[in-house]
Amino acid sequence: MLERNAEKYLNSWHQKSRRKPLVLRGVRQIGKSTLVRQYARNNGLVLNEINLEQNLYLDNIFKTLDIDLITKELDALVGRNIQAAGSLLFLDEIQATPHAIHALRYFYENRPEIPVISAGSLLEFALADHCFSMPVGRIEYYHLGPMTFSEFLSAVEPDLNQYLSDFHIDKSIPVTAHQKLVKRQREYLFVGGMPEAVSVFSVESSLTEVTAVHRSIAGTYQDDFSRYAKHKDLALMQKVFRQIPRIIGQKVKYSNISKEDKSRDVKNAIDLLVKARVCHQVFHSHCSGVPLTADINENVYKMLFMDVGMAAYLTGLDWIALQALDGQSLVNEGKLAEQFVGQHLLNPFEPPRLTYWLREVKSANAEVDYVTANGNQVIPIEVKAGKSGTLKSLQQFALIKEAALCVRFDLNPPETGRITHSARANSGIVPVSYTLLSLPLYLVEELPRILNEIRSSVS
Repeated sequence: MLERNAEKYLNSWHQKSRRKPLVLRGVRQIGKSTLVRQYARNNGLVLNEINLEQNLYLDNIFKTLDIDLITKELDALVGRNIQAAGSLLFLDEIQATPHAIHALRYFYENRPEIPVISAGSLLEFALADHCFSMPVGRIEYYHLGPMTFSEFLSAVEPDLNQYLSDFHIDKSIPVTAHQKLVKRQREYLFVGGMPEAVSVFSVESSLTEVTAVHRSIAGTYQDDFSRYAKHKDLALMQKVFRQIPRIIGQKVKYSNISKEDKSRDVKNAIDLLVKARVCHQVFHSHCSGVPLTADINENVYKMLFMDVGMAAYLTGLDWIALQALDGQSLVNEGKLAEQFVGQHLLNPFEPPRLTYWLREVKSANAEVDYVTANGNQVIPIEVKAGKSGTLKSLQQFALIKEAALCVRFDLNPPETGRITHSARANSGIVPVSYTLLSLPLYLVEELPRILNEIRSSVS
């Protein structure tokens, strides 16, 4: 049984006195159904699970929006009273009967005592042909992503997790533990966080079997596109799906994705895949202040894929090649490290909205991989796949945006220090001084806590 952090959230949601129906968003095979079943089993709940893909006739029942009729029909289908105490109603594959999405608001308004969870993949594909919108304000969302690195550790070597949760900036991590964590993080780049891939790896320790899982998942997505995308869009959708892992970390140019298709069509395909959480946009922000999304340029962005393991598979990087690369060589595989950090920065309670900083000046370009905020402080994040690399972009950001704290992720042990350098400005060469928080890649989940700790120590 794979442990998921989202179970804690489900428990908090379930305990609310006036809970809203919960919609679990997430891509196919991310573990939404398993999560709900596991939560019900662990908490002694009677699970009334209905797979709407297998009961398509229910769409007409939901279309009536008659909550009495709907509950009676569901009672008959599961063979018991779905309103009984200690029960949980689970509407799986809700994208197959889109009117059920609209009907969720009436569960909230007329049957709030029934805890309702729905889950679906590629919801936007299904909603594209319907005129109603999501019942905003009457449902709650949780975006379930791939298993995180700490969840991966819980499956393969749980004792290592204590070094993540117990880390503080004034403490060091034992050398042996650091080496083990680096090794496991390297494995995660290949295995990724798709639950089936993690399960196979934790049981079989077979990377060949992991590749087979990735191949199967990729095929499933191709099938999904053929079911939900319009025929004329299918070939382009499949092309974009396979190209995005190859351009991770690069400013998107539609001609680099497809020279044969119009930029408008490529953009539309990307937009649909973004809505379906198959990929995520990281927008250029001018980073003038908080919130960072207030001054983004929506025409300038780079892409993240849904999962680093799937990205590694679709780019053809096999485990033998990844394992053979030393720390320095891995700088050339920086897209995987950038993907790893990015997918851990996403917030499950909000639509994906990451930012980065880009300065395009002739002979003096600068790019910071991610920019985040902690309180009112704007913090740049640089990602290095190996043990070395320059800090030129961080220096430029610190100079231009007057950043007091910068973060670097790499393969080195954690370290905090004061950095003073010279940087080129309009007025000539000027000194730049900032605090550099250098963290190993495997500590990315702990970044919010660490930043809060630093802010508390100086306040």
